[in-house]
Amino acid sequence: MATESFAARCAEVAQLWQAGGRTSGTVGVYLNWVRRFRADCIRRGVLVDSVLTRDATDAFATRYARGRTCKLALARAGARNALHAWSCALGTLGVSIPSWVEPRRPGVLPRIVQEFVAHRARHRGVARSTIRGDARYVSAFLAFLRSRGRRADAPRLADIDDFVGACASRWTVKTVAGMCSVLRAFLRFRFASGRLRQDWAAGVISPRTRSHNRPPRAMPWKDVQRLLRAIDVREQLGRRDYAMLLTMATYGMGAGEVLGLRVDDIDWEARVLHIRRPKTGSAIRLPLLDGVARALAGYLGNGRPRHAAAREIFVSHGMPFQGLTGASAIRHRLVKHATAAGLSPAFIGSHVLRHSHACRQIELGATPKVVSDILGHRRPSSTSAYVRVAVERLRCLSLRVPR
Repeated sequence: MATESFAARCAEVAQLWQAGGRTSGTVGVYLNWVRRFRADCIRRGVLVDSVLTRDATDAFATRYARGRTCKLALARAGARNALHAWSCALGTLGVSIPSWVEPRRPGVLPRIVQEFVAHRARHRGVARSTIRGDARYVSAFLAFLRSRGRRADAPRLADIDDFVGACASRWTVKTVAGMCSVLRAFLRFRFASGRLRQDWAAGVISPRTRSHNRPPRAMPWKDVQRLLRAIDVREQLGRRDYAMLLTMATYGMGAGEVLGLRVDDIDWEARVLHIRRPKTGSAIRLPLLDGVARALAGYLGNGRPRHAAAREIFVSHGMPFQGLTGASAIRHRLVKHATAAGLSPAFIGSHVLRHSHACRQIELGATPKVVSDILGHRRPSSTSAYVRVAVERLRCLSLRVPR
């Protein structure tokens, strides 16, 4: 690339970085690393854009630090940050570049695990996201048996107890209970298919989890409103967070549902919002309410990064402006705004607005069946947790105490 065209590209990328929130000082540091990398590629006779990967960046940082006083770790960190930002910017500008990190090939599950998860998906209706956890638990159990010289078709009760005990020393009670449920299903499947001589499922003793031992997962509705009012919608991130959290509170969405919303899911003319359930894969149409419509329009028009190519509605505000992923992203923002609002609930996570919405609906008189359908529950009994928390509604139904 000629020097003139490279300078023009640097200026264009610098504008993108500054639009994404990078300071002038950071932009200058990044461009210095880009120039060093380009000079190194020219000396070695390779095209800059063809080797713009993390591995090539690490090799460059090693060469750079070898003849200088800077430490390799610092050189590698600086080069990675700058050249990754450069790669993201070039991708946004439509330049053809290699993947920053070579995608990992998914590991092949053992046949015994494949048969089990296929049975769970086909005959038990287990969601794909849950299947991944099932495969992980079963694979860990089989690896534990191999470490003891046991075959998969000849476990002992002591092996099962020791495996559960080892998991209990590292995981929470709720996680161990879920793992034990999967392990029982696996042993029952092996016995029913003739692979085990004895049904060891009854021998899996899991720790008891009681719902009343956990803090309530719903906030009073006035606290939800207080949290939303504390969001500064004058900022771009504030507009995103307000639209995202308001949508969750209004419709009782979970993290997977709100982060899975795409621009095409909003039908502005029909005033309808299309939602996909990540666990069941089912779709539901809900009315696009005025407050949510205004918040979404404000974010899409004046808050969402202009160069975001992702079709998801809610994206990160740092390059490459990809759709947000993971419940932790929502929890982080919830904690920030709850702190700003002066709230300190006993529990705050990505599902707190979903629980708050459900309890609010029950307290206002909505039937559990309607709430269950809106939340996408397969069984109406799943709504019982919200009914227990809806104290105000239950108080109205209590009988008079005779005198």
